[in-house]
Formats: sequence, structure tokens, C-alpha cells
Amino acid sequence: MGDKAQTHPGAAGRAQAADHPQSVRNVVLVGYSGSGKTTLVEALALTAGAVNRAGRVEDGGTVSDYDEIEHRQQRSVQLSLVPVAWDGIKVNLLDTPGYADFVGELRAGLRAADAALFVVSASDGVDGATRMVWEECAAVGMPRAIVVTHLEAARADFEEMTRICAEAFGADDPDAVLPLYLPLRGPQAPDGHAPVTGLIGLLSQKLFDYSTGERKESEPGEDQLPLIEEARNRLIEGIIAESEDETLMDRYLGGEPIEVGTLIDDLERAVARGVFFPVLAAAPAAEGARQGLGTVELLELITGGFPTPLEHETVRVTTVDGEPRELKACDPGAPLVAEVVKTSSDPYVGRLSLIRVFSGTLRADQTVHVSGHGLADRGHEDHDVDERIGALSTPFGKQQRPVPHVIAGDLACVAKLSRAETGDTLSAKDDPLLMEPWQMPDPLLPLAIQAHSKPDEDKLSQGLARLVAEDPTMRLEQNPDTHQVVLWCLGEAHADVALERLRSRYGVQVDVVPHKVSLRETFAAKSAGRGRHVKQSGGHGQFAICEIEVEPLPGGSGIEFVDKVVGGAVPRQFIPSVEKGVRAQAAKGVAAGYPLIDVRVTLLDGKAHSVDSSDAAFQTAGALALREAAADMRILLLEPVAEVAVLIGDDFVGAVMSDLSGRRGRVLGTEQTPGGRTLVKAEVPEIEIGRYAIDLRSMSHGTARFSRRYVRHEPMPPQVAERVREEAHAAA
Repeated sequence: MGDKAQTHPGAAGRAQAADHPQSVRNVVLVGYSGSGKTTLVEALALTAGAVNRAGRVEDGGTVSDYDEIEHRQQRSVQLSLVPVAWDGIKVNLLDTPGYADFVGELRAGLRAADAALFVVSASDGVDGATRMVWEECAAVGMPRAIVVTHLEAARADFEEMTRICAEAFGADDPDAVLPLYLPLRGPQAPDGHAPVTGLIGLLSQKLFDYSTGERKESEPGEDQLPLIEEARNRLIEGIIAESEDETLMDRYLGGEPIEVGTLIDDLERAVARGVFFPVLAAAPAAEGARQGLGTVELLELITGGFPTPLEHETVRVTTVDGEPRELKACDPGAPLVAEVVKTSSDPYVGRLSLIRVFSGTLRADQTVHVSGHGLADRGHEDHDVDERIGALSTPFGKQQRPVPHVIAGDLACVAKLSRAETGDTLSAKDDPLLMEPWQMPDPLLPLAIQAHSKPDEDKLSQGLARLVAEDPTMRLEQNPDTHQVVLWCLGEAHADVALERLRSRYGVQVDVVPHKVSLRETFAAKSAGRGRHVKQSGGHGQFAICEIEVEPLPGGSGIEFVDKVVGGAVPRQFIPSVEKGVRAQAAKGVAAGYPLIDVRVTLLDGKAHSVDSSDAAFQTAGALALREAAADMRILLLEPVAEVAVLIGDDFVGAVMSDLSGRRGRVLGTEQTPGGRTLVKAEVPEIEIGRYAIDLRSMSHGTARFSRRYVRHEPMPPQVAERVREEAHAAA
């Protein structure tokens, strides 16, 4: 871990296919946007010898953020895999977006990884969203370490940042979040800033100088050792406190010196068990330099302290019929179980599926079973098909490097799986299995779209299908009430990327239109109407008269039709025709064009002609009667109401409740939850929460979550209803 013997450059390089799970490390980088994750990945790739000194691969591109959309947006918007090799170990670095709109990519990275690096900026601190991800990792026992970046900032203070990390991440045990190294600063520049030029190992008490662009080890001066004594003692005590050797603490307190090798071994075990969380410092290499500050130490932590896939908790697996199946942990010789953690489209090779193999070995040209279940509500149909694996490859920037096989514990890309979608399970065709899907956030921001032109309309459905196949955090809705095509997204940036992908990848230009909620109409009181449809125009005429009474019913009653005709005023064969006409008109609405619900329509009387009456005539008369009943009656507009549950930090409860009230919401109550958070429940009209996903994030600095579910339709306030009617008439 940096305090060990230095790894020789010959042991580093580009990662190929692994031959045993023991030689694989899967690490996800977590952190807010701008914390330096992508820069750190490129610095690690440079130190490992996977890229040249300019941080580029052979085609001139970078190893991460190579997508054109990422270049335009100047931020990561998707999960990227960068495999490197260090000391004979293949390290799969999973670079995730830090922006909240792309949390689905982050969760995919967490699913594929066995450990996490939390990247925090020395100049920005730790945000609430990063703390929440830390808590999620803690809940499943994922091993973690912390990397402090941006040490070159004028006000960067590593010691203060370490204290902040211990406070943010070490709520249960602050002594489990401690630095392994302290940064050393060089001579003070004219502006008063002293750049960080090296590190001093707290355990080995060795100096690691990066000032020349390459790591050089030396002995510290006598004046430097007292500066690290307090931090060193605290680190040793923290390691011993988590040691599995219960005699170590007694020996240490008794004054017995503990060998550095013993401390490092115990440290590595504690990190792998997820009970100790080291803090390290890192910086990108200067132009022309071979190694970035702290990158060697970080690679040694990953290869020496992070767990192998063999230590990953066994995933839950069932047959496609739901029967539980025991699965041996990460055995390359066991039945195949792999998962698609990301799907993307490449203009040259078509669809690419990034997969993590959890059991067995996946080979090129193998036929596998592809199972996808449980995402029908997001536009993903359940499917079980056999598909032939195309080429297997390891991604590196825009390049795909062929590999012959992928063993349990490793990650790779599969080309041209036509039916596989993100979250699908790949298994042996003669033994189909299904993995339990990982938790994904609900998309709560609606984006109503329509094709820009007729050619776009022809390509829209296929483009949307491919879009949602790639991104399970996006939901496609074809609303039968408003007749709108709606993409439900996680936020504005997520929506922007979706539109850009439709245009650039699938050649579909769309227009964004105002999103409509599903309004309804109903009668405010009892009313009567007479429908008269009498026409004579050569040959058979049209004759139908019916009289109806309409009365409101309780919510959820729908349309009830009652026949009270006596004496055969309306022949029996035409009564269903009247009902059909009434229901057809109710579906179209009687005031503002929204469906009519929750009324009882009673047919009281009518007239017929022995020759000119017909099914069509009585359908028309029924519709006319309903319209006449509505003409002189106050028609209520009903709006959908949702129950909203907001999980928010205690500091923001007042602001959230006030905001919900301003949206015509009714707060139902609050409930305290662990971690200093409160669950606020309220009923809010859906028309008021179209952009709530954006507004809540701004209000809570990205730390709040909310869910919504439809409850009922209820009458709109008169002033709001009048505004909606005016907008409907203007649109017509």
C-alpha cells in the first residue's frame, strides 16, 4: 500500500482477460460532479502505463468521457469502464457521473463493483448526496476508501479535509476514517501558495517525492518525523482496534513495538472487510510527467487492500419461474450467470452490452439465454430468448480490445446482443436463470415529445425503444388520455441527454410540448337533457328521441347507465344504442374536452319511428342528450391528486412543508427516520408537481428524495379550472 516495496514499472500496463477471480479488482469511483473522478482515472491509467504521457490512447482520445455528448456538456453522463493492470492484478476502474440526474449510471457502477473510492475535493468538502451514497454502501457492507483531490487549490487543506471526511463518513466510528499518508509541500511560490510535491507514509515513515514527475522513495529528515507522530499513533491505534488479532492491542499498550508488516496486513484485512476507511491524496501528473502524486499509493491500496470478487456476497438467483437457486460464489467453473450493467450504441459495432460475470465463464460465439423481467412499467417488455454472443472485448476509450473469454468476477463488453437490455441476466441456454434486479430510482420529471416531421415520426418508436433499453431509469409512457408520448426522466440534464441521443444516435428530431395531466369532468348536480335527432333526406330518414337524467356519483364510480323506460317508448333493441352514444360522448367530454366520470345516466323516455329509427340514430340522440344536460349545468373539472412522500434532512423540513402548501398540497403528517431525516407525506394535485423533481433538488441541495402515487381525482378550485378551460379553448 505504498509503504510496501515499490512496484516495478514492468509489472504495470494494460489489462487483458483475467484468468482467475483472485487477480481481479472491481472498483467504482463515487463523488459529486467536479470532484475529479475522471481526472483521477486518467492519472491512474497513466501511472499504470496504460496510456501515454499525454493521457491518451493510440487513437488520440482519452480513456474516459470520450462520448461526444460528454464533450458538449463538459461532464460525465454515463458509466465508463477503464481496465488497467498493476502488480499482476487487473483493476477495472468504473468511472461514474457525479451529477444527480445520472444516478442510474452510478447504481450500475455500484452493482458491478466490489469496492468504492469516494473522491472528494479539498476545496469543496463533502456534499449531502455523497453522504447518502456512503450510507447505501455501508448498508451492504461495501469496502470503501476516500481520495482527496484538488490539493493544488489555494485554500486546500488536507488535514482539515480529513477531519471533515471523518465527521461525514465516520458517524459510528471517526477513528475508522484516517489518512495513510500526509502531503508534503514544496517551496512557497510568489503568490504565497506552497504546492504539494510528495507524501510521507505514516506507517513506514518513508518519503515519496513526486516533484520530478516520477515517484522517488527516500528517508525523511529528523525534523519531519515529529510532524507525523500524532497522526501515526492515531492510525496505528485505529488499525489495531479493527484487528482480528485480539492480543495486538494489549501488546501495543504494553509498549511492544508492532512490526510495520503486521500493521499493513491488518490494515488490508480491515479495508477488505469494510470496517476501516483509509484517506489518501492524489493529483494528476504534470505535463510530461510519468506519475501523478499519490497514484502509486492508490493502486497499491486497490490491489492490496480491496477485496477480490471471491469475497463478493453471493447474488440472489432464481429460475425464470421464480424458484430460488443456490449459486456458488464466483466460480469460473460453475453455471453461467452474468448481468448487463450498461447498454450503449456504437456507430461502428452497433449495440454494446457491458456485462459483469458473477458465475461461470462467458466465451465468444457462445449461445446464452437472455432474461429480462420486472420492468414492464418502464416500457421494457418481459423477455426470454436465446442469443449468440458476438465478439467479447475490453473497452479502453473508444477502442474495443478483443478477449477470448470472461471469467467470473471480471467485466467485459459483448457486441450485438439484439434483445439484451440493461439489467438483463445472461445464463446457460439449457439452465436459464434470473438475477434479482438492483434498485433504480423512479424517473419523476415528465418530458412530453412529438415527432418534428413525418420522417421523424416513422423512426420515433424505434428510437425511443432503443433509448429506454439503454437506460432503465427512463420510463416511456404512451398516455391514452392525453394522447401524448412522455419520457419520464430524472432531471433536466437527463432529459437533455435523452433528446441529444435521439437526434445524434438515432436520427430522430423531436419537439418538446407542454405536458398534460389527465383531467376529468363531472356534473356538479342533477340535470336533465333531451336528445332529438330527426332528419329526412330522400329515402330512409333518421329518427330518434331520448330523454335522460344525469346525477353525480361518488368518486371512483365511473359511468353508470340505468334504463327506466316504460311502455316501449324506446324499443328494447335501441336502448344499448343510447348507452353506446352516451358513453362515447362521455369519453370525449362535455365541457373542456376531458372524459366525463362519476355520473349515473338514467334513460327515462323517448320516441321511435317504425321505419326511420336505427342504431346510429339513437347513438346520436344519446350523445345529444348528454350534451344538452351539460349545457345548463355547472361542470366540475377533476384533477388527479398524488400522495407525495418526501425524505428530507431535518434542516429542510420547514421549507418543504411550506412549499407543498404553496402547491395546494395537504400535509398528512411527518415521521422521523434514522440519519437525521424526516419523511413528509402530503397529497398534492399532480398539475402542481410537474417540475417538483427539479425544485426539490434545488431546495435541498440534492439531498432529498421523493416518491409519488396516484390517489384519486377531485374537483379543481374554480379559478384554476377557469384558467384550464381558457387554455383548452385557446389551444383548440
